[in-house]
Amino acid sequence: MTWAWVITLAVIGVLITVDLLLSRRAGAGGLRAAAVLSGLWVAAGLAFAAVLWVWRGQGTAGEYMAGYLLEKALSIDNIFVFVLLFSSLAVPVALQRRVLYLGVVGALVLRAGFIAAGGALIEHFSWIFYVFGALVLLAGIRMLRAGESGAPGAGVIVRGLRRVLPVSDGYDGSRFLTRPGGRLMVTPLLLALIAIEVTDVVFALDSIPAVFGVTRDLFVVFTSNAFAVLGLRALYFLLAGSMERFPYLRQGLAVLLAFIGVKMLISPFIHLPIALSLAVIVAVVGGAIAASLWRDRGQPRRGQRMPSEPVREPVRE
Repeated sequence: MTWAWVITLAVIGVLITVDLLLSRRAGAGGLRAAAVLSGLWVAAGLAFAAVLWVWRGQGTAGEYMAGYLLEKALSIDNIFVFVLLFSSLAVPVALQRRVLYLGVVGALVLRAGFIAAGGALIEHFSWIFYVFGALVLLAGIRMLRAGESGAPGAGVIVRGLRRVLPVSDGYDGSRFLTRPGGRLMVTPLLLALIAIEVTDVVFALDSIPAVFGVTRDLFVVFTSNAFAVLGLRALYFLLAGSMERFPYLRQGLAVLLAFIGVKMLISPFIHLPIALSLAVIVAVVGGAIAASLWRDRGQPRRGQRMPSEPVREPVRE
């Protein structure tokens, strides 16, 4: 099985490199470039599902697709926070691309650690699986009641980091560190990168246990996470200017988390087939998107904001 991990990690490394080269060639790009890159990442995720189908059979491929779709749907919630983070720090679009690229790479490393730790806990303490189920269920209830994700808001993260880090007043090109007046300081660009990593850690505390509710195969858990997260940067530039068009998406994600949590808790008594999980994921997310678009159908279209334009008041110290 070691060979499968080595080959998969090598493929992921190649895909990350290709993504960086394509994004540089596209330059600032636009919705069309973001849509093309998003489509390529989805195609890569589906191609990996096909490989699993041939290699390990329909069951494993189905588990991967359920985990992939679940993570893909939950990753959209990250975009809500990313929009606010970049807006509050007035990060230019060109620099957003660099921050998101490094953020995705960092997220893969951190999630790999979480997945390994979660797998080890479940293997040695089987009851922890039901603790994960309860946490996922509570996350869904919290999101449903609050109308937003359980992750801290952009302003909270930025203000907290400003209290512990010396942050410069402005940007210094694409540098993460600067020395105004000889004093070493963090630029807002590094502040944005750290905030993104903190946000992803918080989201991962909900999303990774949810994927364990679909499968306990560590290889499937990691690869479904990896292929979902790898396309996050392109998805951000595709959706960042129109997130307000999907007001029911978070409610749908909350219902999805609640379903997975219940599935994990009742697993000793009732086994729900993977096909049912796939159907629920597609139906809930698709229904939330369709309901949002239906509500918006009679309203005049507003000008779409670019990701670099503020969507709220800047965070004040």
